Amino acid sequence: MKFFYKCTECGREYAIEPNLMVCPQCSKEQKPDEPLRGILQVFLDGNVSLDSEIFDLLPVEKEYFPSIPVGNTPLWKPENLRKKLNFPNLFIKDDTLNPTGSLKDRASYLVASFAKKYGIKNIIVASTGNAASSMAGIGAAAGLSITIFVPKNVPRAKLIQSLQYGAKAVPVDGNYDRAFDLSLEYSARTGGLSRNTAYNPMTIEGKKTVAIEIFKQLGEIPDFVFVPVGDGVILAGVYKGFIDLKQLGFIEHIPTIYAVQSDGSSAICKAFESGHFSEPIESHTIADSICVNIPRNGYFAVKLLRENKGRCVLVSDETILNSQKFLSSSTGLFAEPAGATSLAGFMAVRNEIPADAKIVLLATGNGLKDIDSASVIIDIPNDSIDNIDDIIK
Repeated sequence: MKFFYKCTECGREYAIEPNLMVCPQCSKEQKPDEPLRGILQVFLDGNVSLDSEIFDLLPVEKEYFPSIPVGNTPLWKPENLRKKLNFPNLFIKDDTLNPTGSLKDRASYLVASFAKKYGIKNIIVASTGNAASSMAGIGAAAGLSITIFVPKNVPRAKLIQSLQYGAKAVPVDGNYDRAFDLSLEYSARTGGLSRNTAYNPMTIEGKKTVAIEIFKQLGEIPDFVFVPVGDGVILAGVYKGFIDLKQLGFIEHIPTIYAVQSDGSSAICKAFESGHFSEPIESHTIADSICVNIPRNGYFAVKLLRENKGRCVLVSDETILNSQKFLSSSTGLFAEPAGATSLAGFMAVRNEIPADAKIVLLATGNGLKDIDSASVIIDIPNDSIDNIDDIIK
């Protein structure tokens, strides 16, 4: 199997090299406060069998991957949820069970192996928390030095997780977008490999493995996949996995993918509807993992949705929190707000979906990463008891 980069805008092809992140030509058109120009996508050339390892579909040899068990997460058949919603073919792809508790491990796993292959020791990443803790954890397994740029209000659990793994943390007086820009400046001035989402082509490529696993676990493609969306890289990764499967002749068409966004951070859905990205609007959502002003993969995400007849749905924070609680109490799966956004999106459009359709909800992050958000709609007891008579009247 051979691999190469192809620009998602101009179509130019490039050899894969560690110092090449975005298309040298299209990136010249980059303007401030807009999604990245010249996103590079990994293309493959060759054939593999259906029984081949997923490693065979990745542009780094298996020998360079660290010894940490990323991927191969379960595809649940949530019986209670199926009965309550009357959808007997509803599935949950549970990426909360990746080593650091989020789907971001799939990207970090490939980025770490890429760094090992090319002898790179330092990796820099901007994050609202999950990509940081993910790169820190996978980096620890790979023996790499990780520097994370995070907003100063990053959920405490995610910051502590990153520090436990040994990362150097740089809190930023600003939001994720500011952290993104500062981290790029830092890597440009000090060296090291940027793991920034969309900017590093391996982030999309690594996340494609979730789609390949869904296909292998189901034995066929689902009819619908619901994906939480912030900057659009997980969405692109899901599409990339199915596109590769189609190119290799394993499937005949791409499933209908719903991009689910919070109505407080909805740039991609708005651009999908309007046909263009407007001036950035300050985003506010309880689902911090999908809270971005400028979706860095915005142009490519909208292109993929249009080319593959995808759909967008917006949900409120209240709906996200209610879905998080409903998911937990119905299945025993505690996902963070962003991870439960897929269920919120499905609940919003379920009347439009056939009851016998095969549906996959992507659960992207563990709920223990952000217990403050989860506590908003639950009643935590304040009074303690001295004896059992205090509660038996």
